[in-house]
Amino acid sequence: MVAVEHGRRVFVAEATVEQIAAEAGVTRQTVYAHYPSRPLLINAVIDRITAEATAALDAATENGGPATEVMLGWLDVTWQLFERYPLLQHPSVIAADPTDTDRRHAPVVERLERLIERGQDTGEFDGTLSPAWLVSATIALGHAAGAEFAAGRMTATQTTAALRHSILRLYGVREA
Repeated sequence: MVAVEHGRRVFVAEATVEQIAAEAGVTRQTVYAHYPSRPLLINAVIDRITAEATAALDAATENGGPATEVMLGWLDVTWQLFERYPLLQHPSVIAADPTDTDRRHAPVVERLERLIERGQDTGEFDGTLSPAWLVSATIALGHAAGAEFAAGRMTATQTTAALRHSILRLYGVREA
């Protein structure tokens, strides 16, 4: 979510409550009636993005195709979410309370672990690394990709290609 002030995009993590209210088309008092503090508002926005991400990942899994194909679909979906919601890479969100971060990642972690186990069971993914390790490494690589893009060191195309290649290598998938 972004607010626009004098033609400049202001991300939720940087925006004032007044800017957020204006972007939502409500008054500041209305925002405070639902979210008594700015941190509660930011948490609500992140929770909503998490719910959207979970639904998008579930949709990407529905085709039931090979685990590698589903994984690549997941990477595409998550990258689209990073591009749509730059808030996810904002330092204030990344440095959030680890308990909140773990809670927010939990729905994605559970689904990703099942996908990894399925890929290992079918022999598509290397079975020598634990699914828990692969989940942690996948999340870390996703955050690293987002940080590189946000810093302007890589284009979206470069970042997407590097992330896909890195994840496939991590999982022991040979690219064609």
